[in-house]
Order: sequence, then C-alpha cells, then structure tokens
Amino acid sequence: MKALLPLFIFLIIAGLLAVGLKNADQKSLIPSPLINKPAPEFSLPLLGQPEVRVSKSDLLGTTYLLNIWASWCAACRVEHPFLNQLAESKVLPIYGLNWKDQNNEAIAWLQALGNPYELILYDFEGNTAIDFGVYGAPENFIVDYNGQIRYKHVGVLNQQIFETEVVPILITIKAERDAQ
Repeated sequence: MKALLPLFIFLIIAGLLAVGLKNADQKSLIPSPLINKPAPEFSLPLLGQPEVRVSKSDLLGTTYLLNIWASWCAACRVEHPFLNQLAESKVLPIYGLNWKDQNNEAIAWLQALGNPYELILYDFEGNTAIDFGVYGAPENFIVDYNGQIRYKHVGVLNQQIFETEVVPILITIKAERDAQ
C-alpha cells in the first residue's frame, strides 16, 4: 500500500493540473462586480501631457472602449494590431489607460506600433486600474454614455471576441439610448 502512495499523489496532482489547463483559456470569463455599475471616479493626466487631466465626468455622453495596456505587456503587443484596425473602422472611440508604465517607453511603443487611442490616461501608480478591478494587462471595458461599465474582457481582444461579445452589447446600448 505504501508503494502506491506516490502514484496516488501523482494522479491527484495530474488531475488538478489537467483541470487548470482546461480552464486556462477561460481567463476572460472572470466576472467583474462592476458590470452595470458606475465606472470608478478618476482624474488622470494624459500620457505625455501631465498638465492636462481627464476625469470620468469628461467622458460622459460617449460610449467607449477603455483598453488597459502597457509597453512592457507582451499580450498588449499581440492585441495592438486589432485595436489599430478597430480605430480605423470608427465603430467606437478607444481610450487607453496606460498602466504602471514609463512615460517615454509608452510613447516610443505607440510611435513604433501606431496609436489607436483618441486619448490615453496615464496611471503610473496603478490606483485607477485597481479601482476598475484590473488583474493584468490587457483588459478591456465597454463604458456606456452614462459612465456605467457594461462589459469587461480580460486578455487579448480580437475580431472574433469583438463581434460575438462586444457588438451585441453596443447594439443594446444604442437601443437603450435611442429609446430615451
């Protein structure tokens, strides 16, 4: 019986690993307690323009995609071409939240890869990201014209996710606004 103990422990660990790997691709399904609640209050400087501050109230009246990103984030580099494509389509404005990054490195990154953002909030300390419940970059939020968070996606946003998850939410938001 003692000889079977290592085998038994191995099987338990292998089973836990298999379950973890099976669910690893579902990291975007992490629920957010902020869905359908007001976005957190903030007042942040713009990237490269520390004298200009933008607050939540400045963004009211517009439905937008808030993209949490950083130049040190490898997955952000994977996501970035889609954001550039989305910005060109003008489906909705994309606002960036540059998270715990160096100002000059973030600016150089955008110069090299293109800038899909209509504005970029600079969150060097990371406090606003914490208020949004950010786990890591990239993360994306749809914030409606009333300043409510309607959607959160953890991980790389791509065309398929945008079409299947985001577009229906945008359609709902538009119908609600038209009904007012």
